[in-house]
Amino acid sequence: MDKKKKILTIIVFILFIIVFILAYLLFQKYVIKSNFEKDILPFANKNDKTVFAVNKIVLFSNCDAKNKLGSATNFTIENLYQFTDMALFINSSSLEEKTMENTFKEVSIGNVTYNLMPELGQPKLYFKGLNQFAKSDLPTENYAITERFDFTVTADDEANLDAPILYNNLANPITLSYHNQNIKTDYTLTDTSTPITYDGSLLKRCNIDLNSIACKLSFDIGITNNLDEKFKTTVFIDIPLQAEEKSILDGNLNLTQNTNFVFYRYQ
Repeated sequence: MDKKKKILTIIVFILFIIVFILAYLLFQKYVIKSNFEKDILPFANKNDKTVFAVNKIVLFSNCDAKNKLGSATNFTIENLYQFTDMALFINSSSLEEKTMENTFKEVSIGNVTYNLMPELGQPKLYFKGLNQFAKSDLPTENYAITERFDFTVTADDEANLDAPILYNNLANPITLSYHNQNIKTDYTLTDTSTPITYDGSLLKRCNIDLNSIACKLSFDIGITNNLDEKFKTTVFIDIPLQAEEKSILDGNLNLTQNTNFVFYRYQ
């Protein structure tokens, strides 16, 4: 009898351990599910509709150079650079009615990340005035976008769009310029019989392989609306150097992309 009691006690103890482990696992599953719902449901409730989205991007790619003094037989390029201007159009939940929810209070750009760095040159992203779009002037360093770049938001009827100013009703796009400078420096062209054209054909004359200046980058756009709700999205850009049968080597590229970079509300 004593032996049977011992075996029964051991079996009961083992069953108790199994039941305890199962109960613990079920409790852990409940806690994980509860924490997940606690974290996700408020986020989902905040994002049950789209308030802002980047729905169109216009891209213009070209090339230019700063030169040193040349002679009758040669010509020296001091700084060969490629640039891509981009205009990002932000759409709101209502194109007609502007409310506290779908208008700007604050807008910023930051977290510029190069997912594919060019092998040649020194790439950087800048703000560019709308009136300077598609012009090849070198940007000023105070317009460089690194960790965070803040725009001025205005409700005025007229604003200086050469400065980083956005209308609060989303009337003007965010205009930026990617510049890759010093692709070639102190490079001498000895064939001066052919006139030099300051566009993408310079890359061909300087023997630049387009793969060596290919670039993919991303950056965050942050928006605070007039309800003090905060939104963010990440925009991904492949610097266009060729499209279908056309290439920047032929001169320049002008593309319009329909996009859907949706802003999510996080606060």
